[in-house]
Amino acid sequence: MEYLIVSNTRKHVEMAVPRKRGDRESHMQYRIGVMEGDDIGLEIVPRTVTIMEAAIAREPGLDVAFQRFPVGWTSYLEHGHTLPQTTLDGLEEMHGFVLGPIGHAAYPKKPECVNPHPIIRRQFDLFANLRPTKSHPSLPMLHQGVDLLIVRENNEGFQPDRNMMAGCGEFQPNEHNAFSVRVISRQKSGRIARIAFEAARQRDGKRLVTAIHKRTVFELTDGLFMDTVENVANDYPDITLDDHHVDTFAMHLVMSPQRFDVVLCTNLFGDILSDQAAGLVGGLGMAPGLNAGDTKAMAQATHGSAPDIAGRGIANPYAMIMSCKMLLEWLGAKHGEERLISAARRIEAAVERVIAEGKHLTSDLGGGSGTEEMSAAVVAECNEI
Repeated sequence: MEYLIVSNTRKHVEMAVPRKRGDRESHMQYRIGVMEGDDIGLEIVPRTVTIMEAAIAREPGLDVAFQRFPVGWTSYLEHGHTLPQTTLDGLEEMHGFVLGPIGHAAYPKKPECVNPHPIIRRQFDLFANLRPTKSHPSLPMLHQGVDLLIVRENNEGFQPDRNMMAGCGEFQPNEHNAFSVRVISRQKSGRIARIAFEAARQRDGKRLVTAIHKRTVFELTDGLFMDTVENVANDYPDITLDDHHVDTFAMHLVMSPQRFDVVLCTNLFGDILSDQAAGLVGGLGMAPGLNAGDTKAMAQATHGSAPDIAGRGIANPYAMIMSCKMLLEWLGAKHGEERLISAARRIEAAVERVIAEGKHLTSDLGGGSGTEEMSAAVVAECNEI
């Protein structure tokens, strides 16, 4: 089945619908920008690109070009800025991006040392943050049978770098008081809700969306969010809408994560809960993510740059690999290119084989291999599938 992305401006969402054979665009080159990031990003991102290249090479005629762009601390040392304007300009010409983990907490407090990823998300309106959580039977995890997707609004909320047109969403009028502003809009709540309901339709799951809120306390902001979600739900009679207060959901997520399918969250709640969900299936090394908008998407693993293990060759590449798998799937649906979707499925199958075999896993997964060995094993499987 091939897919065509159709833009629905009234609903502010793009939906995948079946595309007829023969409708595929004439030959085109898909361009993916690669930003390695900091610390372990310099190790896991190049190896992930090699895996993508191996999977793509198995698809006759599929033309994908990767272009490196400077970002992060190495960019500051070479170009004087952690996110040069040339990088933002170059990304405009890409169909999608890969962003490695960023160690911005260690940057000096200088105007040239910005945290790149919220700027990139805002610049290209990558409003949907998709974070899957999946257990693997052969790995020691707190829970088995987990397969859920957290759909998180990306560009508003409590995060101060995303909730103001100019300036900061935090302010301190005196030494004794500090304030944070939370922004929730009907338009952005509606479009992220539609992404969640569409995901519930497309997944082989329970056709269930669970919306997270605390509207008994945040009566206006979470009230507006939930009113909007409930209105969107009327357009999806085939999908069940459930909702939980965030604190109660956190408890249920620990106790019985298998009951959930698609979890719809505002920004900060989604950021916290996705890390909690990752802990149930092996940690942040098992937590991929995709930032998607109407026209572009960016693969970005949930975990940080792990400076404590950087340079030792032991970082788990799973989250980065599966983030890029998600990017290829998104590009395939966006451009009606079944070969991209096939390449993504090949990567997923290769990763599952490597995990099931258990011979080439990093130490956090109970193995004795390093980043290079695990990545090479995935490449080998891609060449076999």
